[in-house]
Amino acid sequence: MKLAEIARKLGCELDGDAGIEITGVAGIEEAQAGELTFLVNRKYSPALDTTRASAILIARDAGPVRIAALRSDNPYLDFARAIELFHPTLVYAVGIHGTAVVAKSAKIGAGAHIGPYCFVDEDVELGRNVVLHSFVSIYRGARIGDDFFAHSHACVREDCRIGNRVLLQNGVVVGSDGFGFARQSDGRWRKMRQAGATVIADDVEIQANSAVDRATVGETRIGRGTKIDNLVQVGHACSVGEDTLLCGQVGLAGTTRVGNRCILAGQVGAAGHLTIGDGATLTAQSGVPADVPAGAVYSGYPAVDNLAWRKSVAVFNRLPELQKELRELRKEVGRLRDLKD
Repeated sequence: MKLAEIARKLGCELDGDAGIEITGVAGIEEAQAGELTFLVNRKYSPALDTTRASAILIARDAGPVRIAALRSDNPYLDFARAIELFHPTLVYAVGIHGTAVVAKSAKIGAGAHIGPYCFVDEDVELGRNVVLHSFVSIYRGARIGDDFFAHSHACVREDCRIGNRVLLQNGVVVGSDGFGFARQSDGRWRKMRQAGATVIADDVEIQANSAVDRATVGETRIGRGTKIDNLVQVGHACSVGEDTLLCGQVGLAGTTRVGNRCILAGQVGAAGHLTIGDGATLTAQSGVPADVPAGAVYSGYPAVDNLAWRKSVAVFNRLPELQKELRELRKEVGRLRDLKD
């Protein structure tokens, strides 16, 4: 594809030879001749002098570069779009594989692909253009919208509801039992029947081996446009707002409320029955025992305002030195006290 054509499709300003032939895309350090790369993080700026790429996506106000450039208001987003130009979405043939088991009462929308060894239970409804890759299980009474895609070994449990354009990566479980047990008089635990459901709104992606538990009663809800990373646990009756990111190994205990456009970085853990306000950011490995205000940036355990946490960490790193100074000061105070006596 000529660089001029890529510029036109992405809506970027072309700075350089429009006739360069681009054969693919790659990171700035790995790119070879004929490939398009990008630069957003200044950490990689030195690689501009050594990259073998033939062209680069950069910000419109970036300075001159030694190779052809596509200048963009959002280079990272446009690089994502460029990847799609060279790696289009795979198309799956319409039909039901001979090894799949589909209940007679299931309603399958037009254009569906149901792959090898999939199982679709009684009273399931699947929308148009659904793709069940292989070994996918859809339990009884589930309702799923259009353009749903489930990779192998994904599972949607009974009575769950999923919107349009939802993507489940390998091993995702939607609607698994919540962790609910009541202690009996003899000290043993009685399992509480998980009678609720899980509701996934439109345009949600849930990545590999994550679980969104069903509610004991009521529902667990994931809002429109939210993205959930690998190995995330969303407990029973949680509510996650729209366009929120839950990064790898986040854990939400039951009945946690997360607002819209929040970011919970890797390994954030939230205790149950609390609220994280709209637009809040929790940095990696934060432990959240109480409510977080809207728009706040919190860090550490127990999670506190990020600035206060950074000051505390600076003090913590100096504790051995401060302890030594304290010992010396105590000795000096004792010596002065002895002299006075």
